[in-house]
Amino acid sequence: QVQVVESGGGLVQPGGSLRLSCTASGSIFYNMGWYRQDPGRQRELVAGVSSEGTANYAGSVKGRFTISRDNAKNTVYLQMNSLKLEDTAVYYCYADRKDGSVLLTHWGQGTQVTVSS
Repeated sequence: QVQVVESGGGLVQPGGSLRLSCTASGSIFYNMGWYRQDPGRQRELVAGVSSEGTANYAGSVKGRFTISRDNAKNTVYLQMNSLKLEDTAVYYCYADRKDGSVLLTHWGQGTQVTVSS
């Protein structure tokens, strides 16, 4: 059974830092990463990383957030620095696996990140 479990959200002041962690289990995973969603807005990709380590970022977080991955642990991390009010959202981890020729995406339950003074 595939599981995706996140941790590390919380409340932080503007300019502060947080690190999110996400561990997937039950399969071999290819792309992993993070989306976020604020009420009333569409879910948007924050950062993703392939199993080979190629990372991509949303323009709004480039230079502030860093995604990394430990393949041995099926774990992906999101280091968030210089946090802004607009980074407030629920952050969802995703992990892609293959079922034959089909790529399936599994999601975590979400972790709240609140940036507030």
